[in-house]
Amino acid sequence: MSNERVCIYAKDVSALLGKSYKQAVRILATIKAAYGKREHQYLTMEEFASYTGIDIATVRAQCRG
Repeated sequence: MSNERVCIYAKDVSALLGKSYKQAVRILATIKAAYGKREHQYLTMEEFASYTGIDIATVRAQCRG
């Protein structure tokens, strides 16, 4: 079983896009709304990559540290 994380957080989005934390929270809320997710549901790295058009490998590499 892999211990690799699948969800993306505002901190990750902030670092990846060079935006403030608050802007990253808003971006995640916009993407969740586009996918019809509720506030308490998580967003996967794949969903984020698909919505933004950023390569999934780039997203995973940034989120790894």
